[in-house]
Amino acid sequence: MKTVVLGSTEIVSPQNAFGALPIQRDDFDTAIKILRRAFEGGMTFFDTARAYSDSEEKMGLALADVRSKIHIATKTMAKNPDEMKKQLETSLKNLKTDYVDIYQFHCVDQCYKPGDGTGMYETIADFKRQGLIKHIGITAHKIGIAEESVNSGLYETMQFPFSYLSSQREIDLVKLCKEKNVGFIAMKGLAGGLITNSKAAYTFMTNFDNVLPIWGVQHLNELEEWLSFMNDSPVFDAEMKQFVEEDKKSFGTDFCRGCGYCMPCPQEIVVNQCARMSQMIRRAPSANWLTEYWQNEFKKIPNCTGCGSCKKKCPYGLDIPALLKKNYEDYNNILSGKTKI
Repeated sequence: MKTVVLGSTEIVSPQNAFGALPIQRDDFDTAIKILRRAFEGGMTFFDTARAYSDSEEKMGLALADVRSKIHIATKTMAKNPDEMKKQLETSLKNLKTDYVDIYQFHCVDQCYKPGDGTGMYETIADFKRQGLIKHIGITAHKIGIAEESVNSGLYETMQFPFSYLSSQREIDLVKLCKEKNVGFIAMKGLAGGLITNSKAAYTFMTNFDNVLPIWGVQHLNELEEWLSFMNDSPVFDAEMKQFVEEDKKSFGTDFCRGCGYCMPCPQEIVVNQCARMSQMIRRAPSANWLTEYWQNEFKKIPNCTGCGSCKKKCPYGLDIPALLKKNYEDYNNILSGKTKI
């Protein structure tokens, strides 16, 4: 398996890392077993966040005794320095450590800079001077903010959604990170569940020697699939390339990634699922999405007033009301038998 050096941090990791958002849905015993198995299977980079409920706490319990052998990245969504200090204190306590390898501003709406009036960058830089964190990172969903952050020279890592469904501009962001020696951490490598071929998802990443994908893991069988690549790493050959190109073509660019930043909806529509239901029905076990629960949720779509709240918050600039209407029609056609899946 290839290894990745995360830019100027000089952190070295197998190109196969652990995303700890989903373990917040596991009980403690299950989460600890999964995290421990990930370490034993060769993963050394673990990404979590203060916003992921008890994920940090589970990671601390599972990995405190091997702290010197792993790298931990966590995040803060604080909006002021005092809150950020409190969040870092909590993160360190939960993780059972006295430092974090990478501390990241989480899902930012702006590129924090010295002298911008927020005090946020000055505070995180002080954390680094104190040795509480080793490196300063940032995560974003808006490509413009990501580009600004990388070009600023202020951040050592950039975490951004990246998969084989990514646009050329997003691929260019990866290249920009390499040029600027900024480590690139790839989240949503499965595009929020739309990509179901893990081998294709993994091998695509190997085309970029500066990309570290963090795979969100909730179940042990999912983890074992990623770990199987550690010693028997598949390659992005002609067959895999053709598969990826055909799959990408089938999506186009105007599709919902399911990130959820459009939520909440004033009409209580589950926008981040309803706006991509056509793809989920066809790519995931369809029975999961044809239940009475989801039929009732879909009945809320005609209540959409077109207020534009979701469009304003969508990091991809999608026409979400139009996507909802399209998916609503398709869903009803499937239920009525007019459309076969």
